[in-house]
Amino acid sequence: MSFEPELPSGPVGEPWTPAIQALLRHLEQAGFDGAPPADRPTGPAMPWPEWARNDDTLWQVAQWLREYHTAVEGFVPPADAVWRKGGDWEPGLIIGHNDAAPYNATRDGLRLTGFVGWDFAGPVTRDADLAFTAFAWVPLNADDDWADLADRPRRLRLLLDAYGWRGTTGGMIREVRDRISAAIHDIRRLATAGDHDCRELIHSGLDLRLASAVKELAAFPA
Repeated sequence: MSFEPELPSGPVGEPWTPAIQALLRHLEQAGFDGAPPADRPTGPAMPWPEWARNDDTLWQVAQWLREYHTAVEGFVPPADAVWRKGGDWEPGLIIGHNDAAPYNATRDGLRLTGFVGWDFAGPVTRDADLAFTAFAWVPLNADDDWADLADRPRRLRLLLDAYGWRGTTGGMIREVRDRISAAIHDIRRLATAGDHDCRELIHSGLDLRLASAVKELAAFPA
């Protein structure tokens, strides 16, 4: 069971569209080439192929995220920016991708070329964006059918080292639990507000699976 189904990109004209367009323009001006056009073929369909499980792919994901965070660091959103996941930007935050998971990855053979699916971009800390990416790619959900549970601590450390995050594994696991708890809140809030995609996620039971993953991570080896 994969932790999250692939979502379609939101239609043009949503309230958050201008903010996302401003973000992508900034990335283009910054020379960041890891945000392919939305019409580029997306990453592998579930179940993820062997490519998504390779250590080299995990390293590439970490490098992409670090380069993205560097490119977005100087971005100051428009004062009237609206983000699908909510929240206001303030100094010290970045606009995280917030959904850099296998279903949004693009690749050329064994080379990761970037991520699409920017609908959930919004203000977060770097650590929070890294935490979601770790959850998706290590992966840190025990119910995920491609996870080698015994190998998760090693893969997590590999991702963190490749990104350049020098905190403890236990510290990142706490960050992951906070990040996924926030994702549950966002999905439920948006579903209640009428967001079609999030209603589908609730219907699929994703929020309950994520809640189980948060509890399971309490026993993750530090």
